[in-house]
Amino acid sequence: MRRALVTGATGLVGRYIVERLLTDGWDVRALARSEAADAELRGRGVEPVRGDVRDATSLMRAAAGRDVIFHAAAAVTAHGGWDEYRATNIDGTRNIIGASRESGARLLQVSSVAVYGATERYRDGVTTDESSPLPALGERAYYARSKRESEALVLDAHARGEIWATAIRPNVIYGRGDRQFVPRVARVLRYGIAVVPGAGQTTLPIVHAANVADAAVRAAGIDAAGGRAYNTANDFPVTLARFLEFAAEGLGRPLRTVHVPVWLLRGVLWAALRTRMLGRSRGQPVSASASMDFATRDNPFTSARARTELGWDPPMRPEIGVPEAFRWWKEHHP
Repeated sequence: MRRALVTGATGLVGRYIVERLLTDGWDVRALARSEAADAELRGRGVEPVRGDVRDATSLMRAAAGRDVIFHAAAAVTAHGGWDEYRATNIDGTRNIIGASRESGARLLQVSSVAVYGATERYRDGVTTDESSPLPALGERAYYARSKRESEALVLDAHARGEIWATAIRPNVIYGRGDRQFVPRVARVLRYGIAVVPGAGQTTLPIVHAANVADAAVRAAGIDAAGGRAYNTANDFPVTLARFLEFAAEGLGRPLRTVHVPVWLLRGVLWAALRTRMLGRSRGQPVSASASMDFATRDNPFTSARARTELGWDPPMRPEIGVPEAFRWWKEHHP
């Protein structure tokens, strides 16, 4: 029986990684930051170890005797500014590397397509793959900066021969228990109306958490994946129109779509998002321009490397996963 440590096991991706590992017969241990997390993990058949990625000592204890560390913990929306992103995403990853080195465990880093920048990922006629250049990031692009630096720490440690490590780069992740993307969309759709750019045929840069977990487990078990990064950013080509159809199914309510010209929607989104962001802390992972591109431009990524080298064949299809995610949200937010 293989033995794993999962960080971020009560978060979206971490939950699905745990679920996949248990299904595959792994012995699973998870880092728990609270008594509530302890209880939840035990109820799922997971061994909890109290600790925090910012505490190197607790990580050493949790990693002892493990074969693989799946590092899914991260600050996604931090209100403490750069210091909070740095402490969790960068310093925490540095501690994870130390625990991997001491225990001899392989390390799978859940990174992000944020490493490509918010707008530079879109290049007319060219898909963004793992060989695409990584542009300079803005000073206040805190999330993107922290994810790029943490990924670099992991892959550099592998290159130096300190540990065996690999990384996956998901884009917008959804699934049961999503606290980011699905809630934002569901709150808009509760009024029964959706404003759609053009014909709604834009393909969305989304991926189901179960499919991210599938790629993570595959990568951790393939020797040749060491030192490599893999986009897991387009499991299926889901158009905006189809996504809204599936979301309405999950919410159990009819949805009226209002089609407007793309140029008009971009203008409205820009004004609305800029106004909304005045009250938000800087460094958030979603900017106004990125939100507009998400809704009005096709998914720019290719995951061909993951499909070829990892044999990634995403098991969760959107016609199942999207309604399920919105149904879960509705049940927990009546």
